[in-house]
Amino acid sequence: MTDEARTVLVVGGAGYIGAHVCKALAARGIVPVVFDNFSSGHRHAVRWGPLVEGDVRDAAALDAAFEAHRPGAVMHFAACIEVGEGEREPLKFWDNNVAGVVSLLAAMKRAGCERLVFSSTCATYGEPQTLPLTEAEPQTPVNVYGRTKLAVERMLADVSAAEGLRYAALRYFNAAGASPDGEIGEEHDPETHLIPNALKAAAGLGGPMKLFGDDYDTPDGTCVRDYIHVMDLAAGHLAALDRLWTGSESFACNLGSGRGFSVREILKTVETVTGRPVPCETHPRRPGDAATLLADLTLARGLLDFAPARSDPETVIGDAWRFHRRAWGLADD
Repeated sequence: MTDEARTVLVVGGAGYIGAHVCKALAARGIVPVVFDNFSSGHRHAVRWGPLVEGDVRDAAALDAAFEAHRPGAVMHFAACIEVGEGEREPLKFWDNNVAGVVSLLAAMKRAGCERLVFSSTCATYGEPQTLPLTEAEPQTPVNVYGRTKLAVERMLADVSAAEGLRYAALRYFNAAGASPDGEIGEEHDPETHLIPNALKAAAGLGGPMKLFGDDYDTPDGTCVRDYIHVMDLAAGHLAALDRLWTGSESFACNLGSGRGFSVREILKTVETVTGRPVPCETHPRRPGDAATLLADLTLARGLLDFAPARSDPETVIGDAWRFHRRAWGLADD
């Protein structure tokens, strides 16, 4: 890797996935420069490199960051992600998730920076027609969040074809877990993800967990999802960055575990890991929730030599429990 590659601008690097990627970058000797407006990120999660506080839609702030740090590549995580909020406030999502990337790409062009790793999502596929999902699956998103991410993927393809940008669009499945040392983890507000909410219920904080739908066409009636450990996800980002540095053409690929687990299976594993029951209330299905989402990793294995190492449910939940127990001030069992 060249000296230029030793600095990466991490837009949204104070958030859940961005912070874990910064930790992984630093472990490789790469300086992560966090660019974040702290609309949802956390200052205490910026630990491995410089911080530039700013909004991705602010051209002057971006130009100053590129001038001061001269990154050789950019990683983008600065998106609104909560699906229900996107349905209620679509303009907010289109402004941040799409206009923000327009602003970033323009700043990259002015700075002569031509490599981007972009945080995309399996939500661009919508309702699966085949399982497991390959990258050839039609992209027909069913919610605002997925539509904004797909719009960016298409914009990246256009800019790449016309202007020389090289990018990796990584379509995440369900990111979960925490750094194994318990240093950082998932801290969304509000928290809508299954595992931290199940752990919270097991800890006796905030009442029973809400289970949305138990009548899906799955073995136990609850949704089946592909959970990928956040550190495996971070490793996928570093592999994508390496590929861009070696001159790869732009590409898009799935990042998941390649295994599916139902909500009830996850709840049982939470009970096993914590040694505590998970009180639960069943509620109606949420609109747009597919019965099953499962990644085909053939392309990721071929392009990135991707092999998740920590994405079994026991490890994912054990790492998350270690982090949350510390964050919530719970005594060791």
